[in-house]
Amino acid sequence: MSTLDRPRVDPVTAAVIGGALTSTAVEMGYRLARASYSSIIRESEDFGCALLDHERRQLCESTQSTPLQSGPIPGYVRGIDRRFAELGDSWRPGDVVIHNHPYYGASHQPDVGFVVPVFLGEQLIGFSVTTAHHLDLGALTPGSCGIVDASDAFAEGLLLNAVKVEEEGRRNESAWRIVADNTRLPQLVVGDMEAQVAAAKLGATRMLELVQRYGLETVQAASEQLMDHSEASLRQQIERIPDGRYAAEGRMDGFLDHPDPAYRDLLVKVAITVSGSDLHVDLTGTADQVDLPINMPFKGTVDIAICLTLRAILLDSVRHDAVASNQGLFRPITIEAPLGSLANPRFPAPTIARFCPGNVIADTVMRALAPVLPDQVAAGVGNLKVVAYSGASEQGSWVYMDIVEGSYGGRSGKDGLDAVDTLYANTRNNPIEDIESHYPLRVRRYELVDEGAGAGRWRGGLGSVREIEFLADGGFSLEGDGNLVPPPGLFGGHEGRAGSVTLNPGTAREQALPSKTPYRKARAGDVLRLVAPCGGGYGDPAQRDPAAAARDSEDGIATVASR
Repeated sequence: MSTLDRPRVDPVTAAVIGGALTSTAVEMGYRLARASYSSIIRESEDFGCALLDHERRQLCESTQSTPLQSGPIPGYVRGIDRRFAELGDSWRPGDVVIHNHPYYGASHQPDVGFVVPVFLGEQLIGFSVTTAHHLDLGALTPGSCGIVDASDAFAEGLLLNAVKVEEEGRRNESAWRIVADNTRLPQLVVGDMEAQVAAAKLGATRMLELVQRYGLETVQAASEQLMDHSEASLRQQIERIPDGRYAAEGRMDGFLDHPDPAYRDLLVKVAITVSGSDLHVDLTGTADQVDLPINMPFKGTVDIAICLTLRAILLDSVRHDAVASNQGLFRPITIEAPLGSLANPRFPAPTIARFCPGNVIADTVMRALAPVLPDQVAAGVGNLKVVAYSGASEQGSWVYMDIVEGSYGGRSGKDGLDAVDTLYANTRNNPIEDIESHYPLRVRRYELVDEGAGAGRWRGGLGSVREIEFLADGGFSLEGDGNLVPPPGLFGGHEGRAGSVTLNPGTAREQALPSKTPYRKARAGDVLRLVAPCGGGYGDPAQRDPAAAARDSEDGIATVASR
């Protein structure tokens, strides 16, 4: 149907329907967070909730969601459609589908989606979906992060490809038993999954109620208008960029202790072509895929890293009115990446640590646009580190996933943000009290790095320092980046300091570890220190406001250039 042939609703009704959709997604998020057992969902909010229409287009998302969870949701549903076509299956009323296959639209193996189709009678009118990170799903070592020695996708854990855990209203106990039997934490993982199902069913109920109140045609027409508005808002900003090609390169650590240089200091290339209101991103030249898990699913990671970054640059909520997060924001953007590269791997290349290069892609997109959007980008960001701590007690196995925040680079008019989750992830840190009350761990140190921010007219943000001590025997694994390649400066700003990982610092057993460390055992008393990179500086350091420099001195902050 052409735009002219579509039915129209008045702007007020469209806004009310849009508000109802978003409120539903937010309500789903609250139900999921409050019903979950694990801190990665309950505290860090590493989950996503969204409603889709019958064409698999996202209509809304929960505001609590991390973009890397909510953004890929349409891809999850399209991946399930693809698998159903292969199997000769279809959507039916009362179905609930579990899905986490990274080559069928999912972000990576630990991010599990639950999809509930919404039917009006016998007519499929949409989908209610939740995604969330799960702490252990059958990987070769405990936890669902830091599996950095996995040689393929099968070693990363249980692959669930469009499996019906409820079929036409009947619970499939065999499917649930397979999940429970393939995790070290069956009560916790299954409990979190059941919270996802409850939240998705809530969304389906609310969506159906909205349609029954306003009528299907009105809700669909309003949804079209809302997507058109989001698209038009983004296109308007793209049109302000001069037509042309803008390119930049970024680098990631890779595997610093690997003997083959093809696994270290890996290149990410971004070329952005602007033509009118269309924007094309080409990742040709990015390093080839490797048989260790830093490859990125093209759908579910690469596309979200790019689209989220462009949306953040072009539709900054400080400068622009609010724009609904829906499928309209994807329409002006096209992306390509060579098959067989880090940004478009061939199955079964492992992908579990895909956030490491994903953040580099997002950072490189900003740097590519810096010459034409200097007031809307930041200097280099400090990447994250994620640790899976684990062990066993009389009560059974335990796993804790800890996110060590990175930092932002300086921006036009402002210093970089200190100790934050970066770019497309946006999860929260976990309170120390929660960690120490649930696990045999003690947080000995948690503070800002006091030196290392990139000097500039506006300095880079400060990373964090986190020291965690084992109070009982256990183990850990680690995925992260930024120990070799420091966050670059911009417009004459200096690079920030790279991060580090140290086991048992200040003792005779002190050992420097790389940014990616496969599972290793730890004894009671062992301490792991993780230092996040500091952001790059923006602009000539000689132009820094003397008052700002004085405040840094008073606060004990030393930039890289001043050391």
